Amino acid sequence: MAEIQINTTQNVKINYTAAGAGERLLAFVIDGAIKWGYLVVVGAVFGAFENMDEWSQIAINTILGLPVVFYTLVLELLLGGQTIGKKALKIRVVKIDGYQATLADYVVRWFFRIIDIWIFGIGFFFIAFSKQSQRLGDMATGTSVISLRDKVNISHTILENLKEGFKPTYPTVIKLSDNDARIIKETFTNARAAKDYPTLIKLRDKIMEVAEIKERKHSSDIEFIDTILKDYNYYTQAM
Repeated sequence: MAEIQINTTQNVKINYTAAGAGERLLAFVIDGAIKWGYLVVVGAVFGAFENMDEWSQIAINTILGLPVVFYTLVLELLLGGQTIGKKALKIRVVKIDGYQATLADYVVRWFFRIIDIWIFGIGFFFIAFSKQSQRLGDMATGTSVISLRDKVNISHTILENLKEGFKPTYPTVIKLSDNDARIIKETFTNARAAKDYPTLIKLRDKIMEVAEIKERKHSSDIEFIDTILKDYNYYTQAM
């Protein structure tokens, strides 16, 4: 399975597993079955209109066929990148740059279905062999489809939960980089879990050196480092 690295709006890189061609094909089959079921029901109702003239029949067919034509576009818009088939397979359309997909993105992806699906199923070949499991519509819009089975928890990133009204303590943390913060969090999490106090002391000293902190306002190394991470998030999210 290919991995997709998505940059969030907080400049945090998160890795997701790309949905494979098989998963996307099965989601397509599920959605196709739903649309076919709708047409069967509509076809049963059509018996009441058999005596209508040809143009009236065409008009009714066109109107009643619109839900099938726009099924994918409307559901992806309403469900944030998912159709019923995608929900069943736990996959979703996302923007690789971390921003929310727009109406234009969904429209372009929907339009490219004509090429990707209905012209020899060429899109499935692109999904199978492209680096980020993208069909042509994904390449045109900077999107891909990810698996939601491997959920990313906030603890796997440099993001921290900040309480409302949070006030930072160490303003010089802005001297740290995202990579610094990521290393600090990973080291801090592992050392705290293992009660590795020598490592916590070394980490504290390195943070004070890089961030040019002259005086600590916390006696506990754990409280100090935890505050550093929260302060970093406070300042970088506000930028």
